[in-house]
Amino acid sequence: MKKLLKWYRASKRSFPWRDTGDPFDVWISEIMLQQTRTQAVIGYFERFRNEIKDIEALSLIEDDRLMRLWEGLGYYSRARNLKRCAQVLMERYEGRLPEEQEALLSLPGIGPYTAGAILSIGYGRPYPAVDGNVLRVLARYFAIKENIRSDKVRKLMEETIASCYRDNKITDKQEIRDLTQAFMDLGAVVCIPNGKPNCEGCPLHQNCKAHIEGLSDVLPYRSKNKERKIVDRTLFIIRNGDTFLVSKRPNKGLLADLYEFPGVDERFDEKDVDRYLKEKGYDPLQIRKLPSSKHIFSHVEWHMDAYEIRISNWSLPLKENEMLSDRKDLQSLAIPSAFKTYIDYYGLRESE
Repeated sequence: MKKLLKWYRASKRSFPWRDTGDPFDVWISEIMLQQTRTQAVIGYFERFRNEIKDIEALSLIEDDRLMRLWEGLGYYSRARNLKRCAQVLMERYEGRLPEEQEALLSLPGIGPYTAGAILSIGYGRPYPAVDGNVLRVLARYFAIKENIRSDKVRKLMEETIASCYRDNKITDKQEIRDLTQAFMDLGAVVCIPNGKPNCEGCPLHQNCKAHIEGLSDVLPYRSKNKERKIVDRTLFIIRNGDTFLVSKRPNKGLLADLYEFPGVDERFDEKDVDRYLKEKGYDPLQIRKLPSSKHIFSHVEWHMDAYEIRISNWSLPLKENEMLSDRKDLQSLAIPSAFKTYIDYYGLRESE
């Protein structure tokens, strides 16, 4: 472990959440980093922390503002869980993340990995934090040929890290923090997932079984994800001048509680759009086809056609989930990146 620690301390990456000594930073950054590239998270983290100073502020933030701060990161249930968790922390733990694993695991949105990261990086306690990078490093080091997506392998790796702290009698808080992050960094920049790993630059390569046996480019074994469902979707961008109709999605399911341009899960041509709108009571002045777009979620893929529908007035009553928004209003709404093509097309978003 001494070689790994020496390597880390000489080459560790710099991030705004690293070495702050604040478990809140560890928590927020780890939630943001789920399913998101590290470099992409930096700007979001800085913006989030500039506005949300502590757990109390997170527990009180308005939902629409929270979604706006999260916009672009995707997987919006993570943000909702952050707020729910902050509220529980205010109610039960005086606005502080607990230092007990069982207590952390009882909180919304916190699983074994995030709990381990908070404990080891935030509090310097010897608990395992096994993410994809750590799994890959250990699977190669021990030449594990089983599927690393399995719970069995993950639990084995957690036990391995725990025994590493225990057998090496590592109790110094900073050493625990460094070792946890050393495994993560090693997997991110040396023992990489795609392409050939830089084995000669790895401080562990002399004892790495995959390297010794020539299996570094084969391991780890990871079962394939289920194929995503393809959904054809037609968007109706209904506008009167610079005022647009937007609707809020249901509070459960995909993109819950976020705003969107109305649409249907069918592929319409221009005649279909005209017929559909007239059935709804609209009298379009003009229907114009816009560029098509595609957005990939973890389990579904939207193939979107969009039509601009110009109308002369807003004579129809709005539904409960609908609202009219001008360009200024749209700056404050949380509109997911699935609709980025059309937000950019109309120049409806300004950077903060």
